[in-house]
Amino acid sequence: MMGDPTTDRPDLSTLSPRARFLAHCARGELAFQRDPVTGRAIFYPRMAAPGSGAEDPPWEVSAGIGTVYSTTCVRSRDGDHNVALIDMEEGFRLLSRVEGAAPDAVRIGQQVRVRMRTDDGEEPYPVFDPVTDLRDGAR
Repeated sequence: MMGDPTTDRPDLSTLSPRARFLAHCARGELAFQRDPVTGRAIFYPRMAAPGSGAEDPPWEVSAGIGTVYSTTCVRSRDGDHNVALIDMEEGFRLLSRVEGAAPDAVRIGQQVRVRMRTDDGEEPYPVFDPVTDLRDGAR
């Protein structure tokens, strides 16, 4: 029997912005804040909204769909990987990487979907996979 979802989730409102972001990541959610004065999306989470200074901006969860704004392939002895700036539909940009495609095959303008990754007990962090068709259940 499933528990009550309102009581199964801990209260995140008492956590620091970083801890709250990581708690969302642990749930598989990419969270961000929105400035209540300007309506602009805020990422990386903060105690106050840049520009307006609004304290404790409210949180939202991204639908997880973004577009590659910029990308580069990093080559090393340990293997190649890419570093990419991703523009999210909600209006914020984050630095991450695109997995599920060869590092040099990632293209500007490519649509991607967020996925949380953990390695060897590290804190979860967002990475992205290419989206071939948004009708495939991406939302």
